[in-house]
Amino acid sequence: MIPKDSAPHRTQILRDQHVSFGIITPGRVIHKQPRRHRFLSVLLVTLNVMPNELPQHLRELAQFQQGILTMGQVRQGGLTKDFIRSRVRQERWQRMHAGVYAVFSGEPGRAAVLWGAVLRAGPGAILSYHTAAELAALVDSPSTPIHVTIPDSRRIARIPGLVVHVSGRVRQVRHPALAPARTRIEETVLDLTQLATTAEAAYGWMTRALGRRVTTQARLLDAMALRNRLRWRRDLTEALAADWAGVHSGLEHRYLRDVERPHALPPGSRQALARRAGRNEYRDALYKEYGVAVELDGRAAHPGDLRWRDIRRDNSAAADGIVTLRYGWVDVSQRPCWVAAQVAQVLRRRGYSGFRPCAPGCPVALIS
Repeated sequence: MIPKDSAPHRTQILRDQHVSFGIITPGRVIHKQPRRHRFLSVLLVTLNVMPNELPQHLRELAQFQQGILTMGQVRQGGLTKDFIRSRVRQERWQRMHAGVYAVFSGEPGRAAVLWGAVLRAGPGAILSYHTAAELAALVDSPSTPIHVTIPDSRRIARIPGLVVHVSGRVRQVRHPALAPARTRIEETVLDLTQLATTAEAAYGWMTRALGRRVTTQARLLDAMALRNRLRWRRDLTEALAADWAGVHSGLEHRYLRDVERPHALPPGSRQALARRAGRNEYRDALYKEYGVAVELDGRAAHPGDLRWRDIRRDNSAAADGIVTLRYGWVDVSQRPCWVAAQVAQVLRRRGYSGFRPCAPGCPVALIS
């Protein structure tokens, strides 16, 4: 137990460091998680200034689970239902779900909400689909509702705010180390592809994961091989072939598939790295031998700061003797032959003549 006279000093340290949670003993912190949510330092203080509220082992478990405990955990720890009811009635604890409690007052943070969801879903449950994508930084905003997957050996009643999936592969797809339990990033990506209504939308999840560098083509292929059933398998396998390396968005995929390849443009380098003023810049497609770069922008709107960033990048390329052509989604998706003709015309002026029309009437045929 922490000596009473030393608790205020450690409380101040926790506020200053904003650690997410830790197990506190005199003079040291055991088990420290990444610093992400400042509210958790308040939670840590709350838990540690109540030395008699919970037995030590339950306090440590609560800290690990972001302040969330189940009825079963509390009772196995030697406390009673009456104890829980008393704390809830006094508003010192709060009910998150049936049989799941936050052992603190105040608004639960996102981490506590996710722990509450996976604990409510029961043994073997893991966060999955859009919620696992959120934790892997594959999406930029919290998922609503929360997605969990449970083993196919059991069923549970509907839980408000949760989407419950059932799988016979929960043990295989669970991440071996991260908590709360969740699917591995490759499995998360493949799960999301199976919700897509088109092959292109499915591929979009893969390009997003690759573009954000949270996985690799090889790992995705390995994960695909472990699935007996996989919609869009042929399209996804083609998209992960070695010569598609570096394609990091659906628009880049379309450019390669509908512009570069069918019109016999030279193979471009994908996400070509350039150093400028000590910073890395990446060009979507670079035809280095001919000094031509193609930049692709799938955004409907182009915020001012990003527009000027792109202008500066184009100017830097021009200073290096590189001509930059820039296209949007409508150009590539609705006028691929027109885009190919324009790129081919610039390449021809710089020495390339191997392009060809993709079909009769293709404007590439008019370039001479």
